[in-house]
Amino acid sequence: MAFSLKQFEKACGLRFINKNLLVEALTHRSYINENPNHPTNHNERLEFLGDAVLELVTTEYLYDKFPKKSEGELTAIRAAIVNTVSLSLAASKLGINDILLLSRGEARDRGRARMVILANAFEALVGAIYLDQGYKSAREFLENHLLPSLKTIISEKLWQDAKSLFQEKAQEEWSLTPSYKTISEIGPDHAKVFTVGLYVGEKLLARGQGHSKQEAETAAARAGLKKKNWG
Repeated sequence: MAFSLKQFEKACGLRFINKNLLVEALTHRSYINENPNHPTNHNERLEFLGDAVLELVTTEYLYDKFPKKSEGELTAIRAAIVNTVSLSLAASKLGINDILLLSRGEARDRGRARMVILANAFEALVGAIYLDQGYKSAREFLENHLLPSLKTIISEKLWQDAKSLFQEKAQEEWSLTPSYKTISEIGPDHAKVFTVGLYVGEKLLARGQGHSKQEAETAAARAGLKKKNWG
């Protein structure tokens, strides 16, 4: 591990009563395959629990914060907070990437698969906090380390379905349905980056990048909305 569990606890603002719960949250299935005598299980059961705690905390937080937003809007905002990109970023900021127990093969992978592993580990950590210290501590942890991302999500309208919104606006404005075309694919299969163009008719209006075509199309739609000031 790049730094100690004690340092990691400090970064999280926590002190675990049961240290094995923390170790389990940071243990990927692949590590168990190479280290069968490891003292804890892998983190998938904690991930299952943490996912439920995360959803409840986020739902309760948004319900209280936005009393005038509809159920559909709250659902979309919640989805933007708890998606893989958001969770993996929060995990990276905490240093989970440096302390996570992985197999040698998984440790070399720095692409989309690592983002998923980090997001899952973040959920497992939430589950571990809940079991060790209860709901209040889990909520406080999320308020400190995940929910601040809400400010950016709201200001940049990342919760909106950018592709649907752009299509609706394009049809209103031009009576045309936008299309998306892959401009380039670079990098190895496990860390590929796609560049996608957003076209209205034959005109290239905007570009977007992502680790999947879907991510790149969403980024292109968001760029198109910004360019047309349709946010």
